Amino acid sequence: MTDLAAPPTTTPSPAGPHVESASATRARRRGEIVRHTGLILFGLLMLYPLIWMAVSAFKPSHLVLTDPGLIPTELTLDNFRAGWRVAGYPFVVFFGNSLVLAVSCIVGNLVSCSLTAYALARMNFRARKLYFGIVLVSVMLPMHATLIPQYIVFSELDMVNTFVPLVLPKFLATDAFFVFLMIQFIRGIPRELDQAAWLDGAGPFRVFWHVILPLMRPALVTTTIFTFIWTWNDFFGQLIYLTEAPVYTVPVALNALVDSQSAQGTGTLMAMSVLSLVPILCFFAFAQKHLIRGISTTGLK
Repeated sequence: MTDLAAPPTTTPSPAGPHVESASATRARRRGEIVRHTGLILFGLLMLYPLIWMAVSAFKPSHLVLTDPGLIPTELTLDNFRAGWRVAGYPFVVFFGNSLVLAVSCIVGNLVSCSLTAYALARMNFRARKLYFGIVLVSVMLPMHATLIPQYIVFSELDMVNTFVPLVLPKFLATDAFFVFLMIQFIRGIPRELDQAAWLDGAGPFRVFWHVILPLMRPALVTTTIFTFIWTWNDFFGQLIYLTEAPVYTVPVALNALVDSQSAQGTGTLMAMSVLSLVPILCFFAFAQKHLIRGISTTGLK
C-alpha cells in the first residue's frame, strides 16, 4: 500500500495583491488630480468676471477697455474718488438706503410668510386647499405680469418714490417661494407637539409662537439670507419706483453713474461695483453654514 503524495500547496505571493493595490491607488490618485484640476479651472472661469472687475477698478479709465489683461500696468484710486458722489450725494447714502430696504423686506417676509405657512400647514379652515393652490400658482407667476397693475395702484396712492411699494408686499406674504418653503418645513414637525400645547390650554397663536416658531429656525435663516441677497441685488423693481436721488439704492445709483459717466466712466463703474459687492460677500461668508444647514433640513431636500 502506497501513500498518496499530498498535492503541493502553493502560497500566494504577497507581491501580486500588493502590486494590484498600488496600481489601483495610483489610478485613483490620477483620477482625483484630473477631477480637481478640472474643478479648479472651472472655478477660475466662473470667477474671471469678478477678478477682471476688481482689477479694472484700480486701472485708469482709459486702460479698462484698451488693456483688458488681469495684470494692470498702472494703478490708481481715482475711480473710487470719482464715483463716490452720484447726483450730488455720497455713495454711503445709497448703501444706507439699500440696507434699510433689505432689513425691512426681511422683517416683512419673516412675519408674513411664517404666519401664512403655519395657517396653511396646521390649521383647518374652509378653502385651505384652494389657498394653497393659489400659493403654488403664484410661484410660477412672473413679476412682470403684476408690475403694471401694482404700479398703477401705488401711483394712485401717491407712494411712488418711496420704499412703501417695495416693502409693503413683503408684509402681505407675496413671496410665495418662502411660504411654500416654510409649509414644507412645518409639515415635518410632529403634530404631537401641537396637541400637547393644545391640551395645556394654548391657543393657535401661542402654539405658533412657543412651539412652531422656535423649531423653524433653519427655514427662517434661509429666508433671511435669500431675501437679503435678492433685495440688495434687485434692480428692476427699485428702478421703477425710485425716481429721485435721495432714495436711490445701490443698483439704481450704479445705473445713474453709467448715465452720467457713460463715455469714460467704465473704471468708476467697476470701482463702485466692487464696493457694492462687499456687503453681499461679507453677509454670505458669515451666513454660509446656516444657509447650507437650512436648505438641507427644509423641503428643498
